Parts: sequence; structure tokens; C-alpha cells
Amino acid sequence: MGKDDLKLALLIVGVMSVSLLVIAVFGPPFFESFLAAFESGLGIKDAAIWSFFLVVGLFIVFAIVAGDSLIGELQFMIGGFLLFYVFFTLMIAWVF
Repeated sequence: MGKDDLKLALLIVGVMSVSLLVIAVFGPPFFESFLAAFESGLGIKDAAIWSFFLVVGLFIVFAIVAGDSLIGELQFMIGGFLLFYVFFTLMIAWVF
């Protein structure tokens, strides 16, 4: 391990330390206001909105990771999208 590697490691540790400090200071108020939205519970309508964006994000990751062309897998992704959407909608409404 040379001097350049040591400097890089110290830089990474420093950046991570500062990031953790910022999260520790500013994180709780942010997460408190974020979780306050869920206090009254979610109905099916609100859960459907959350699950739609969750499934779209998940399928974008699936499409990127798959590496094949999107057209070849489209019929499987549409069926999977509908199943995931129904599952996540019901589970979000049930849990929250």
C-alpha cells in the first residue's frame, strides 16, 4: 500500500465521517416529518400511488440489470409489473 493509496483511504474515511455527522445532525428531523405522513395510516388509494412508483423504480433496475433488449422481455415485464403492483399495493395498505 503506497502513499497514494493511504491518502485515498484517509480521504474516503474523512468524507464518510463528515457524511455520518451530517446525517446524525440533520437526519432525525427529516425522518420525523417523513414518518408523520404515515401516522394516520394509508388507504388503498394512497398505497396504490406509493406502490406504482416503487414498482416502476424496481422495474427500471430490472431492465438495466437484465442486459437483454427491453423488447424481448416486454411481455414478461408487463405481467410481472401487474403482479408486483397488486402485491405491493395490498402489502403497503395492510402494513401502514
